[in-house]
Amino acid sequence: DHLPGKPSVVNQNMPGASGMIAINWSASDAAPKDGSVLIATYNSLLIEPLFNNPQAKYDPRKFEWIGSIGKQQQICMSWHTSPIKTIEQAKEREVVVSATGATGNTATIPKMLNVLLGTKFKVVTGYTTTESRLAVERGEAEGACGHSYSTLKASNPDWIINKRINVLMQTGATAQQGLENVPLLVNLVTDPDNKKMLGLLSYPEEMGRPFLMPAGTPKPYVDAMRKAFDETMKDPAFIADAERARLEIEPVTGVAMEKMIKAAFETPKALIERASQFKGE
Repeated sequence: DHLPGKPSVVNQNMPGASGMIAINWSASDAAPKDGSVLIATYNSLLIEPLFNNPQAKYDPRKFEWIGSIGKQQQICMSWHTSPIKTIEQAKEREVVVSATGATGNTATIPKMLNVLLGTKFKVVTGYTTTESRLAVERGEAEGACGHSYSTLKASNPDWIINKRINVLMQTGATAQQGLENVPLLVNLVTDPDNKKMLGLLSYPEEMGRPFLMPAGTPKPYVDAMRKAFDETMKDPAFIADAERARLEIEPVTGVAMEKMIKAAFETPKALIERASQFKGE
């Protein structure tokens, strides 16, 4: 509604490798550069090139960043029937958690917790996002880590309303609404260098739900899309729809996203190498 001419929008899914296939496509010559393509991707992919992931065929600094609907702090949880009720108890025995691809938050977060806190999460990959949640409900997995709490409130409200999960830990600098008594990962880590690792590894969360256009898209189209995005985030009708869907709106502008990515890629190499060791465990 806020784009000139009010063009129609066609949704096209490009599944595979936790979104890697789609974002690689958006960086390739195959992606149209005529302003007709807007990519919605996963924030976890934005850090992969920093760690020289050979599957990442893109440079986030070259995309045209449009904006983000909101931040995405992650949680680690167990199902309500599990005896694992706290992050401390997850250090006592193996806990199977479901995950999508190896580069997604649901795989990297529990592995990071194993390294930083000494937990014993066993990550089982290969699920779709929906299947990974069903695996928890069916008892195939005892829990999951790396899911966005704001997303769960919209996709699985029953889990929150009826207290069907035990939230063991949350990421971010401050507690999320409704999780005031759940420990923050940054407060569970004492080593100063490890705290720096968290700052780098969690920067994608600030990018939340990112939208981008392929590199090379003409600037007038990029500016029009950014303006339309920013106006949409303030549109009363959109905000009302978001509230009905239980989606939290905490927008980040395309300009702000560009600055975040630039700062991340200016991180000293020694710090990146240290972070990659933690991430790769």
